[in-house]
Amino acid sequence: MRSLGFVAGGVLCATPLFGQPGDKPNIVLILADDMGYGDVAALSAECKIPTPHLDRMVREGVSFSDAHTSSSVSSPTRYGLLTGRYNWRSTLKNGVLNGYSPPLIDPGRATLPSKLRELGYTTAGIGKWHLGWRWNNIEAGNDEVDFTKPITDGPVDRGFDYWYGISASLDMPPYVYVENDMPTALPDRVTSNTGMQMWRSGPTASDFSHEECLPNLTSRAVNYIEEQAGGDNPFFLYFPLPAPHTPILPVREFQGRSGLNPYGDFVMMVDWVVGEIRDALERSGAAENTILVFTADNGCSPAARIEELQQMGHYPSYIYRGHKADLYEGGHRVPCIVTWPAGAPPHQADQTVCLTDFMATFVALAGGTLADDEGEDSYNILPLITSADYVGPIREATVNHSIDGSFTIRQGSWKLLLAPGSGGWSYPRPGRDSTEGFPEVQLYNVLSDPAETNNLYDRYPDVVARMTDLMRRYIRQGRSTPGEPQPNDGGPVWAQLEGWY
Repeated sequence: MRSLGFVAGGVLCATPLFGQPGDKPNIVLILADDMGYGDVAALSAECKIPTPHLDRMVREGVSFSDAHTSSSVSSPTRYGLLTGRYNWRSTLKNGVLNGYSPPLIDPGRATLPSKLRELGYTTAGIGKWHLGWRWNNIEAGNDEVDFTKPITDGPVDRGFDYWYGISASLDMPPYVYVENDMPTALPDRVTSNTGMQMWRSGPTASDFSHEECLPNLTSRAVNYIEEQAGGDNPFFLYFPLPAPHTPILPVREFQGRSGLNPYGDFVMMVDWVVGEIRDALERSGAAENTILVFTADNGCSPAARIEELQQMGHYPSYIYRGHKADLYEGGHRVPCIVTWPAGAPPHQADQTVCLTDFMATFVALAGGTLADDEGEDSYNILPLITSADYVGPIREATVNHSIDGSFTIRQGSWKLLLAPGSGGWSYPRPGRDSTEGFPEVQLYNVLSDPAETNNLYDRYPDVVARMTDLMRRYIRQGRSTPGEPQPNDGGPVWAQLEGWY
């Protein structure tokens, strides 16, 4: 079989061509919302939730045991995934957007879908956006939105040929579907809910049901696959789910099936979604040459009632410390599984990867390259997908970011947290739990101490210094991959890194 050599994200590799000469694989990327590494049965012996479809992906594909999101919360991770650039280089330095936020991705910035479209792909996004757009051309509060007018600066202006979905999380108003750039119906009521089924009060469209959102999005994704499978162009489908994030709303058929709580049932429903997508690919004849990715935007949320799950023997973060929003591993180490029957032998890949890497990987696979101002933190990990024997590492280091804007940097087995606490929602929580007397940094060997219990900062000052210098370089150069230095957006607003420029 012939091979194709290319460079992207600083990695030179050779990979087999797929199918017939000139064929490019379809790409379907499913992004779960708030789901832990330990929520997939095939990845955790302690998992009490049945996940047969995800387990099949693990058996038949590539499972990454050390995959990370760039952030431990939603909007920033989505920015990193779609731009190949660390989220903290954008204007959003902490927190997340809401359903009325203006766009986070600059109009001139290349995105994964825009690059793939240049390379001959048909592109679509179906699901949760959470990266901001402009409601009726203004940056207005919710009481000023005119839902009869089109949105601007949305997904179809950032590389997608087609879009259908919601503006932000399923618990964030407004509760309106947008197709391409138009709301599909006008709000006719205000709704809200509490408990695990919580969503905030807000305008709700006449065609919108929170309970039916996930089935509706799944049906549309299935239809898109079946429509595109016989087309002349390869397709890219970005399918960001609103689940198992709050509101935790498993439909009747899944209620009680996990034997745990509604979160466990909702994870089972997410697994069902994966099965529906796989069935659509197989029915349409597209499965053999389609790259199917399943991953999550961050770890499990406390809204799942983690302590309750643990009392029943289920550990959403597996053996790792923390959860969504944190610098600790449970905040950003996520399930990441890739199947590609035509090009990826089943195996486990243990190297550290980041979701920002999919941009360089898929652009290179499609025969393209990234300019210096594109995908500044994206490495081509295709060798880890196409070979069970590849010896790396590919990434020099990986930076993760928490909800309060704190940083951690990982290199090999070492992980340096540039904060005295979690940076998120677990103990010690910034602003809530005192860290008086705590060291200003934390250094863990995550291979020998995956639970991050033994802070070694005082025993290895050379490691702290080396990784601190590397973090400085990544900030100053505006990139972590080889290439010309680039500017960061929004200025030097990282309080804990004052003077690092």
